Amino acid sequence: MKKTLTLLLTAIWALQVSAQDVVKTGINVGPLPAVGYSSDLGWHYGALADIFWYGDGSKYPEYVWKANVETSWYSKGNSVYRAFFDSKYLVPGIRLSAEVVYLGNKTTNFYGFNGAAARFDPERNKISEDGCGFYLMRRDLFRTELTVQGKIGESHWGWVGGIHFNSFKAGHAENKDLKAENDYSLYDAYVDNGVIPAFEAKGGRHLEFKAGVVYDTRDHENNPSRGTNLEAFVYGSPDILNGRSGSDPRNHYLKFSVHFRQFFTLVPERLVFGAHLAAQGLIAGNAPFYTLQSIQNVNRKNIITDGLGSTLTVRGTVPNRFLGNGYAWSNFELRWSFARFKLFNQNFILATNPFFDMGMVIQPYHLEEMKKLGDEYYTGQKETLHMGAGGGLHIIMNQNFNISFEVGKCLNRNDGSGLGINVGLNYIF
Repeated sequence: MKKTLTLLLTAIWALQVSAQDVVKTGINVGPLPAVGYSSDLGWHYGALADIFWYGDGSKYPEYVWKANVETSWYSKGNSVYRAFFDSKYLVPGIRLSAEVVYLGNKTTNFYGFNGAAARFDPERNKISEDGCGFYLMRRDLFRTELTVQGKIGESHWGWVGGIHFNSFKAGHAENKDLKAENDYSLYDAYVDNGVIPAFEAKGGRHLEFKAGVVYDTRDHENNPSRGTNLEAFVYGSPDILNGRSGSDPRNHYLKFSVHFRQFFTLVPERLVFGAHLAAQGLIAGNAPFYTLQSIQNVNRKNIITDGLGSTLTVRGTVPNRFLGNGYAWSNFELRWSFARFKLFNQNFILATNPFFDMGMVIQPYHLEEMKKLGDEYYTGQKETLHMGAGGGLHIIMNQNFNISFEVGKCLNRNDGSGLGINVGLNYIF
């Protein structure tokens, strides 16, 4: 084993080249079999591709436009179909991003609301021998969105606006190992006792609008070594698509979202420290329960953007463990690029990123209704800080295509058990 490791490190060192990157031109395709594993979703199989157009190379390492397509499935019954497009140059002076995605989550996790207030029993965090999936439900999402951005004068500030259509289908989980006669879930208990209102229980459709400002001095968006990025915007939806009866309250809502990212070069071209501070919450109205886990960004780096908890927010915790009207969280990473080389006329970087994450619910959701459920479901505890730590390996091609392998562990047994493993694309911030 020691000899094999020595040979591998020697080969990596031999590949390193001190010369400048190859300037990419024309089209560059990063196709991948969608083969991987997520402790949240199971084994992953299918196909995906990141497609970049660099034009004459004058903007490299920026791309003229990027497209992403994916068709894949997970062994726990979920499916992903996505098409995404992004360009700063298609329309002069405007950055344009568009997405169409369907996430079929017949078996997804649901751990209740308000973080520490929701009782978590690790022994029930699996389908039992008698066919009960206590922490499971169904949540399908069809999403289309269009986002536009522009500069404010010659400064680093800019404006952002967008429109989204989201269609959610919620309900009882569907899985071949569940047995109807024994399968009473936390979702069922919440619906039966009014913690989840009956008119929300099956999902709904929402037309969502967003508007705000951005500030960006990063040297590179997808693999920065220095600079600051700030996103601050509001988003909301009038409840005009769900045909509510006169007796049902409307799900109008207005929320805010803030992301602050800072990067420092510690060793040029080798070591970078990155920090991400974020918060989102309810300003007015009533957001339905099935929208609570939607983490909002100006530019999506990942297809699945759920939280709070798991692979994109507090890594190592179970997915969506901390649901509420509002969240605050942070991520800290050391990104060490330990090898740079050229292979097949492509520029490669191998990097590792030890990380530390933390977050908490800052605005509760239906807390008074939860209290009525009793000790089986409600702990009576005040919300606390939830933390996770771990590390990852990243294979980065041409500064933009980033294959990510990350493993995290939560620091509190009530936030999950075992290791959180994720194989995907991109840094989380």
